[in-house]
Amino acid sequence: METDYVVGQDNIEGQLGPFGFDVHNRVFIVSALASLVFIILTLLFPARAGALFQTIVSFATGTLDWYFMLVVDFFILFCVVLIVSPYGSVRLGGPDARPDYHYLSWFAMLFAAGIGIGLLFFGVLEPVYHANVSLPLGIASPFGADGALNPEAIPEATALGLAGTYLHWGIHGWAVYVVMALALSIFTYNKGLPFSIRSAFFPILGDRVWGWWGHVIDILAVFSTLFGLATSLGLGAQQANAGMNFVFGLEVSAAAQVIIILLVTAVALVSVWRGLDGGVKKLSEFNMIMAVLFFFFVLLAGPTLVAMSGFWTGLTTYVTEFVPLSAPFGREDDAYRQDWTIFYWAWWISWAPFVGMFIARVSRGRTIREFVICVLIIPSLFIFIWMGVVGSTALDQLYASPETSLVKAYVIDTYSPELSLFGMLNELPLTGLMSTIAIVLALIFFVTSSDSGSLVIDTITAGGKIDAPRTQRMFWAVVEGLIAIVLLLGGGLSALQAGVTATAIPFSIVMLLMCYSIIKALNGELRLGASKLR
Repeated sequence: METDYVVGQDNIEGQLGPFGFDVHNRVFIVSALASLVFIILTLLFPARAGALFQTIVSFATGTLDWYFMLVVDFFILFCVVLIVSPYGSVRLGGPDARPDYHYLSWFAMLFAAGIGIGLLFFGVLEPVYHANVSLPLGIASPFGADGALNPEAIPEATALGLAGTYLHWGIHGWAVYVVMALALSIFTYNKGLPFSIRSAFFPILGDRVWGWWGHVIDILAVFSTLFGLATSLGLGAQQANAGMNFVFGLEVSAAAQVIIILLVTAVALVSVWRGLDGGVKKLSEFNMIMAVLFFFFVLLAGPTLVAMSGFWTGLTTYVTEFVPLSAPFGREDDAYRQDWTIFYWAWWISWAPFVGMFIARVSRGRTIREFVICVLIIPSLFIFIWMGVVGSTALDQLYASPETSLVKAYVIDTYSPELSLFGMLNELPLTGLMSTIAIVLALIFFVTSSDSGSLVIDTITAGGKIDAPRTQRMFWAVVEGLIAIVLLLGGGLSALQAGVTATAIPFSIVMLLMCYSIIKALNGELRLGASKLR
């Protein structure tokens, strides 16, 4: 693909006091100004903002539920085609390229950047909630209308509760990431185009992609990333605050959560300053080690056989119920599908520019078949094991002592999702120590997400440059934190969900068009390989 465009040709470079800058003159300015206007207006009119956020959530989950489900199902089929077709033999970076990172570091960065706070926030919450409240596929709850426990309903409810959780954290979401990461990798490493979202549309738009069409695509990617990250940062602040209240008695309040976001953003600024290898890579590896140790403690200190059996039962149920759970039509489980699944699909799509660009940055040298299989399967299996063990442990506690279970109190009775993990830890040894470690893990996930997201947004707003001044990445880290704060103040969880769904609606269309561009580019790679053989 030939073009006269040079990376950074539309950039503005200069010095502002001690800080240098190198930004795309339109993408950066529009994105930065719009972000600041959003922050100011939400702070000035929080009640109106909250009402608007709720309207957006209701529209996306109640009216467009079928659309989001069909889009994500299509991404899975697209990934399967890439694996089984000749496209799978194409290597990212060309035939002679070799991976920049060994498998362990690669998996660690996938794990830290692509999963984030979700493992800790939803690991207990979802299996318990789905098994007893939202009831995927309309199964009977172990707790009947009279609140009495029905032992006969427990096995099926547990299996489908875990399967419903696996659906939200498995290959559906990672297929979204695959599409974005592949598009960026192919057009950057194989076609020599700038490392930017707009490059994936060169087969469709030609050189027009360097004009306003491309500007709009990149700006959409910036906002999608900002609001996807803000949702994770907001949830992380809520859980860290709840954990500190559980362990140390710190008051749960919006002020405390704002302070947590500010402090963690400050730490993220240090990591941003250190760069990819010195910051994100080291934090990701440390976080993976901490998470694995935390997981084994829960496994060994809790009902080990019950936990492993629950993981396996949930996995087999997930496989057998994969099609019904993925189908958008002919279902009666509206509470599960609309309130949970659609929010998740919007969240994965909104995270796609951020995680996709980050995965692309660390995946050069892999074949497409290796890349797709690993990105779909390895993180999904890790999540299944984690949530299967943690979720089964929590469910076992709930059914063993429903009258005194904190898990039941936090998830079913009062619905305090940020406390669900600590309710489970309360029934295990070393509650205070492990709860403190959980808080630290949440905060590190917080930092790595902010750090990685700032790197990606800066790349987009710097016209595809990956070596722009570090102060720009620090600017975006601050903006991410501020957006998380104003969303929390402007409506809490509903505002966080609204930010995600509002940006995911237009960006899902962008990603569907990306699939067409990927196939066109891969056809060119296969023709090139065939001509070299001749």
